[in-house]
Amino acid sequence: MFTPQDVKQILSSGLLSFPITDFDANGDFKPDTYAQRLEWLAPYGATALFVAGGTGEFFSLTPEDYTQVVKVAVETCRGKVPILAGAGGPTRMAIRYAQEAERLGAHGILLMPHYLTEASQDGLVEHVAAVCNSVKFGVVVYNRDRCKLNAASLLKLADRCPNLIGFKDGIGEIESMVTIRRKLGDRFTYLGGLPTAEVYAAAYKALGVPVYSSAVFNFIPKTAIEFYEAVRTDDFATQGRLIDDFFLPYLDIRAKKAGYAVSIVKAGAAIAGHSAGPVRAPLTDLTGEETEQLAALMAKLGPQ
Repeated sequence: MFTPQDVKQILSSGLLSFPITDFDANGDFKPDTYAQRLEWLAPYGATALFVAGGTGEFFSLTPEDYTQVVKVAVETCRGKVPILAGAGGPTRMAIRYAQEAERLGAHGILLMPHYLTEASQDGLVEHVAAVCNSVKFGVVVYNRDRCKLNAASLLKLADRCPNLIGFKDGIGEIESMVTIRRKLGDRFTYLGGLPTAEVYAAAYKALGVPVYSSAVFNFIPKTAIEFYEAVRTDDFATQGRLIDDFFLPYLDIRAKKAGYAVSIVKAGAAIAGHSAGPVRAPLTDLTGEETEQLAALMAKLGPQ
């Protein structure tokens, strides 16, 4: 088993990704094709995989689904790539998910936002601390939506929760990110977590956040690694080419409907010959025309 500090070091050193979750035509989890998906992606070089995360439709999984997804991921990737699981929702449910992931042998969790209600900074601190203190492995908190932590709150959590090792930002407020990065220093590993993170990667690297999670790794893994290497080495020509030729047109498709940040990734996987089935409601799949537009973009990238 990795210690929380081991996981922190791993997360600081390379591209991360969030595998989509396989469903059949009825929307039921398909463990066999999910295992095949992880086996296909593992050799491409992602530093860690976050399963049952946002791109993995955590928000639509039942507790029984969650157990199966994490179990299959841990067993399939043992000795190949570390597995972190999503966890979230109301505090007591998030604790249950975190403890289940730990029981199943995951190496940590991504703590996603609580459900529905607004909360004060004091309330958010208590929520995150309760989850961290319920487990021994590493926790990365996802700064997004209703869980918007400021630097003062993170300083409190850093003192109270030794196993809180990471901060993933999905909000994109530069002043807040600079303040957090400067005040917390190397206490956390910092991850870029805005949808289609490649578009923001160079800017976040300049803020001291050189690592990000890639959703497109699910269907164009070779290109995802190429882009990450371009960011790592300050190869601005390659970054610019891929942003112009692929990512900006990709964003145009993704922006057509709310929820398409997940749907477009599942469509891409199907085009790549690794279908994960449909998304679950309340998400909707891409239309035929939109899928054709995505296929044309992918074709320009060449074999993956």
